[in-house]
Amino acid sequence: MGNEVVLKAEKINKSFPGVKVLSDVSFDLEKGEVHILLGENGAGKSTLMKIFSGLYSVDSGNIYVNGEKVVIRNTRDSQRLGISIIYQEFDLVPYLTVAQNIFLGREPLKKNGSIDLSGMKKKAGEYLDFLGANIDVDTKICNLGVAQQQLVEVAKALSQDAKILIMDEPTATLSDSEIQRLFETIRRLQKNGVSIIYISHRLQELKQIGTRVTVLRDGMTICTEDIQKISMDQLVHRMVGREVNQERVRLKNTARKEVALRITDLNRKNVLKNVSIQVHKGEIVALAGLVGAGRTELVHSIFGIDKIDSGQIEILGKKIDKPTPGKCVKSGLGLLPESRKENGLSLTLPIFQNTCQAAMEKVTKLGILDLKKERQASENYIKQLNVVCTGPSVWPLYLSGGNQQKVVIGKWLFTESDVLIFDEPTRGIDVGAREEIYHIIDGLAQKGTAILVISSDLPEVLTISDRIYVMREGRIAGEIDYEDATQELIMSYASGGRE
Repeated sequence: MGNEVVLKAEKINKSFPGVKVLSDVSFDLEKGEVHILLGENGAGKSTLMKIFSGLYSVDSGNIYVNGEKVVIRNTRDSQRLGISIIYQEFDLVPYLTVAQNIFLGREPLKKNGSIDLSGMKKKAGEYLDFLGANIDVDTKICNLGVAQQQLVEVAKALSQDAKILIMDEPTATLSDSEIQRLFETIRRLQKNGVSIIYISHRLQELKQIGTRVTVLRDGMTICTEDIQKISMDQLVHRMVGREVNQERVRLKNTARKEVALRITDLNRKNVLKNVSIQVHKGEIVALAGLVGAGRTELVHSIFGIDKIDSGQIEILGKKIDKPTPGKCVKSGLGLLPESRKENGLSLTLPIFQNTCQAAMEKVTKLGILDLKKERQASENYIKQLNVVCTGPSVWPLYLSGGNQQKVVIGKWLFTESDVLIFDEPTRGIDVGAREEIYHIIDGLAQKGTAILVISSDLPEVLTISDRIYVMREGRIAGEIDYEDATQELIMSYASGGRE
């Protein structure tokens, strides 16, 4: 890799109504490098990337591609300049084939104007072969796993002759082995001169793949450093502007004798096999395992989203027959889902309406909604959880990931649930907001709430749990007390090295 600069942003400024998002931000990308972009949620990373990809225009500042000053007015301009972005939520059509997705809107045509299907399939296969992806071009996207879908996105970018590739949280939902395969793909792209901007909150992986790192904070460029010459502690400090305690949060086990959630011999055909777990009042239990182990499927079955074939669910000693979400909520169980945007929030309703959604009976009388009471409840949780926003009327759509997650937590705190399930509570959340979420979870346990946490992040599991169940292939492979837990032991159970 040389020092040829292929993309340069110079003193970029961008504001939305009432909020300055970027202030004199500068950034450059060299040919064939992987340039890491770090920052807390709300630091301005996504805004800068959307400017590069043509979704937003700049208020002021200059952008250069291969040394030439350019104006990026829309996504067509971006693609014409060889810039492509792969979002955390993929932009693929589930019921079209791999080949159709790769060339969607740009299908090769025959002389008679019809689509050249054989040519399209052949070309799609060539891009996938280059990436080392063993994927049938006739397979529908809905039949592919997350890692394979990601490779299709990369192939789509290459088909657009992308020389600059932006990857937004590419490893958020991948297993360790899938992450290593992704890194191999990235290295292959580098060797062919593709330059990559890589956004991630998983600090432990950055030195494996990165060349340089730029940190944004509060919409400003804080530093650009050689990734190999800066420590993780230094990066964290520059991201958040303060020292972050990355030690264990759960200093005191507050578990009590009473079992708040008991699951016995739960079965779902081809998904769950005789799963039995229990969580006590005041206890934080983590559910670890590889992607696809059945953890989310388990909590969906517990919460009544998916039907079970057999087994027993007890909440506070009461058996729940044929569970439904409504029954579970009334019994004192709350679920904070993995996808807060799709399942946890109504993004275009104000915070105060989101806060009370799961317990409307608390703000209604004789069927009449008490708006004052609804807003007051929301204001209390905004203050208690330190939600950064301009007030309860703001839509969650305009909040950072960490603040969106706090709104989801406020929603379930309002229900006064005795048992809370957190499914990937810090997915896509920066290190500073993570620390706040951990302390919120710990504080709930200290007050007696029973908590079950699903997490793919092993340091997170060790940071907050009292006890750990490890799942593999739809069943419980092991149970570990915190005192005995190590990342190696958890992975041994998760990968089948130990029973």
